[in-house]
Amino acid sequence: MSYSVVKGSSYVLVHAPDMVLHNGTTQTTERTLHPDSEYLKELPKHLRSFEDAVAYYPNQIYIGNDRPESLDELSEPWTDHKKEGADRYGKFGEIMPQDEFLGLIKIVDTFELVRLEHGFSDAVKEKLTNHPLIGDELVARLKDGADDSEIKDLIENHGAEALMFNDKVVGCVKRAHDVDPNLNAHVLLENLVSKASGVLAALNCIAKNDINAEDIQYVVECSEEACGDMNQRGGGNFAKAIAEFSGLVNASGSDTRGFCAAPSHALLVASSLVSAGTFDHVLVVAGGSTAKLGMNGKDHVKKGLPIIEDVVAGFATIISKNDGVSPLLRNDITGRHTVGTGSSPQAVITSLVTDPLDRAGLKLTDIDKFSVEMQNPDITKPAGAGDVPEANYKMIAALGVKKGDLEKSELLSFTKERGMKGWAPTQGHIPSGVPYLGFMREDIMEGRVNRAMIIGKGSLFLGRMTNLFDGTSIVVEKNDGKKGEESKGVSEDTIKKYVAEAMKEFAATLITE
Repeated sequence: MSYSVVKGSSYVLVHAPDMVLHNGTTQTTERTLHPDSEYLKELPKHLRSFEDAVAYYPNQIYIGNDRPESLDELSEPWTDHKKEGADRYGKFGEIMPQDEFLGLIKIVDTFELVRLEHGFSDAVKEKLTNHPLIGDELVARLKDGADDSEIKDLIENHGAEALMFNDKVVGCVKRAHDVDPNLNAHVLLENLVSKASGVLAALNCIAKNDINAEDIQYVVECSEEACGDMNQRGGGNFAKAIAEFSGLVNASGSDTRGFCAAPSHALLVASSLVSAGTFDHVLVVAGGSTAKLGMNGKDHVKKGLPIIEDVVAGFATIISKNDGVSPLLRNDITGRHTVGTGSSPQAVITSLVTDPLDRAGLKLTDIDKFSVEMQNPDITKPAGAGDVPEANYKMIAALGVKKGDLEKSELLSFTKERGMKGWAPTQGHIPSGVPYLGFMREDIMEGRVNRAMIIGKGSLFLGRMTNLFDGTSIVVEKNDGKKGEESKGVSEDTIKKYVAEAMKEFAATLITE
């Protein structure tokens, strides 16, 4: 088999405090049901500045300016600490301020649905002109802004969704159809945010990893949004829409959906396409979600914490044909949660972790790092969900002891040695195994890790079509230095020779008996 490789990854964040207030579903629901609630009154006091969001350790780790191990040395909550010398740009990506992102939303708007106020548009255009990755051709799409009166009329009389900055209306997203709920302004804003953050991730992935955009032949998009109209809800195609604005002129693509597990499914799809020789270079990409901004805000405010879920996240990774150097995606060592697996934690971890390793003749101890649901405990613990990565590692370790792969004395050290503290935003699909891909490539190529396992899990019952759980996993390992045909397996002549020798040896045992 000719394995594919992880060529490079990128991670981006967008600080979006106004979207927390006006677009996160926890807040919009509260505003509908309890418009005078104490939570809504208190919420604005808990919003972070852009500088504080940039200096937050998990965010710096997400874009590659620090290592996950640094979290081991910090007391929780991590909101109590600020990283000295924090930069909005990192080796894996960047943290974009909200005003620039609103400009990017306008740039990727193909149907003239986004209107930005004159002065705001001009200010953003100047800022984006200096952005290292957004070229003149994209900036030119900002064009002229709109009058305040036009924007106000669209919002008040024509169903447009307001775009806010510093709690002031600076633009709007128009609806694209008078009666189609799938093309109303709210849905279109969600989709444009996902598209724009996906474009930002793709641009960073190409630039940070010295990839020729024209070499990308296929894109697999794996966010949790869906675009379509009343005749084909969720018909797509985010992948091609993102490719269009990322300079991927030779790419086609499609969307893969699986709730939180979608990125791990996308890795399997991409690695299989490359391994089969269908394409040489595939981009896996996902933008973020406005709906999940401030999702656990009530608990954070109640405990006197800042709103930590104030960033839209995105990621991208390039899967390529074997170059003899980059880490190999072992798409022959994959786990999957099947229809018959069951939903107990033990059954899920068995199907995703121990079963694929057993089939490959490997033990848990043959995997140096497991990347599971890398949710930030700063977010989940105050909300009562506990430390999600730690819970996964404890279950993996317990199964390892049960199987005899680990000693009981190794239970407590398993998480630190083969796991990691979570650092990813709770954007659903974003934490699901893939935040480690950037560090994983470095760790494997620099000899710190030989094998890693990326594990994604998802809750399909949220869609009300099935009560089933979901998940997939894949092992990534150090490259053996072979390329192309050399790594496609054993030749037919070698197999014939091996079978002949085996039959001869077997016949000899019969004669001896």
